[in-house]
Amino acid sequence: MIFGRRVKKKRKYELDPDEIFLDSSNLSGFDQSRLEGKFEKPIEPSTFTGIGFVAILMFMALMVQAASLQILQGSEYAERSERNRLRPQVLFAERGAIVDRNGNALVYNEEGHDGFVRRVYEYPGFSHLLGYVSYPKRDSSGNFYETVIKGLNGVEQAMDDVLSGENGTLLVEENAHGALQSSGTVKPAEKGETVTLSIDARAQRAFASSIQELADRIPFLGGSAVLMDVNTGEVHALVSYPEYDPNVLSSGGPSSVIASYQTNPRRVYLDRAVSGLYTPGSIIKPMEVAGALSDGVVTADWSIVSTGSISIPNPYDPSRPSIFKDWKAHGRVDARRAVAVSSDVYFYAIGGGYREVKGLGIERLKYWYDAFGFTSPTGIELSGEATGFVPTPAWKEERFGDPWRLGDTYNTAIGQYAMQITPLAAARGTAAVANGGKLVKPTLVKDAPLQGQTIPISQAAIRVAQEGMRMTTTEGTAIGLNDLSFVKVAAKTGTAQLGVNNEFYNSWAIGYFPYDKPKYAFVVVMERGPSTNSIGGISATHTALTRLYQTAPEYFE
Repeated sequence: MIFGRRVKKKRKYELDPDEIFLDSSNLSGFDQSRLEGKFEKPIEPSTFTGIGFVAILMFMALMVQAASLQILQGSEYAERSERNRLRPQVLFAERGAIVDRNGNALVYNEEGHDGFVRRVYEYPGFSHLLGYVSYPKRDSSGNFYETVIKGLNGVEQAMDDVLSGENGTLLVEENAHGALQSSGTVKPAEKGETVTLSIDARAQRAFASSIQELADRIPFLGGSAVLMDVNTGEVHALVSYPEYDPNVLSSGGPSSVIASYQTNPRRVYLDRAVSGLYTPGSIIKPMEVAGALSDGVVTADWSIVSTGSISIPNPYDPSRPSIFKDWKAHGRVDARRAVAVSSDVYFYAIGGGYREVKGLGIERLKYWYDAFGFTSPTGIELSGEATGFVPTPAWKEERFGDPWRLGDTYNTAIGQYAMQITPLAAARGTAAVANGGKLVKPTLVKDAPLQGQTIPISQAAIRVAQEGMRMTTTEGTAIGLNDLSFVKVAAKTGTAQLGVNNEFYNSWAIGYFPYDKPKYAFVVVMERGPSTNSIGGISATHTALTRLYQTAPEYFE
């Protein structure tokens, strides 16, 4: 060692003897099958670079996907995941039943598919009254996009709020594979209430079957009927024919049947009792005579001779007077007999005036028609009610640009010209004659509160109208009802001519019973029958009352 100076160590390049001997033994005993003699080759640095690059790409892809799931679509997938775990289902409310006044089921439920019950309707004879429903609907994926049973017509629509109830909710828990784990009710369904109608199924069937048989036999285009309590307004029968099958419309098939409804010229979907407007003809005469007597236009004993027509001087051409015909010559008629035989000449005189009789005139004539409810909605619970119409000078001027003439008043006085009313309004007016001048509101609800108003009319005048309607049955145009041994009926007929050549007609029958103590008013109208036929409203009424007596004799006590 030399102090103060670092000696640099020399690097050793010699090989150890054992390394020499190891390599030589390997070379001398080369065996390829045993992998002897192979030299180890180091991995290239570029390989590590490639693997690292691929790893980075994979990591970046995972990060992008994670960001998409967590950030961009995180809330959506979280909500979907929650729904997969707890899925709400609708618990459909059972719809309330509809029963008649005696508790007989007119609409009831039976088990159906898709989790809700199906409606079953009394048919035939009740279709327009009861209506039908639309059931919940699914989309192409099987999910409900409409979850209520909805009333679409008749009582089903009018009282939908009471009948429908309220749907509930059921939570269903599923695992990741969609298998049911558990379920529990979050909100129970509330069943709809039962609706009790004023309708009596026996009365409904009696009038419906009678109208159907006559309409198909003659034939008439259709028909309608109303049976109503004259004191309470409760409707015991409300019939429209022809009709649809509500079971078919609710279920949506067969499609061929539904298609036939749409193309039927008899207007299957029209509720004639409530929405049908008809020229009334002579059924308005009892109300008119009561108004004329109350106004003092004539007395009950005043009479006129009907020779089959009256002649009115023509101020523009005296040689050509205006002739207004009666439907036949009746001889001398007073107020009661004029109603009984339906003398047009008498009502021309008290309606428009003749000789010494001033007449009501169109304004006062319309007033009495309005007072008996012909031109206002009755307020019944059903939708789509039509409103009657009485022509006026202002209406004619606006519609045709033509002044009002005496002949227009004459024709309106016998329920013709442009006058129209509904069968339901006719029933209300008839009830007002029967009960002494009270215009009660028709209702389909049993024991509904009484509503209405009193007509400002002379009771003596109303009594004459009642006596005239009874005489109509005993010796007048409604004599076909006089052979009903079980009841005394007061009635009035009406015939309204239709068509270009009067080749068709509507046939009316109105009235009430029992005559001595009125309880029920009835209206029957047979629509658009051939003018060659003489069988109409009175025939259908006779059949209906006979059938009602056989099934419900208490109506006539």
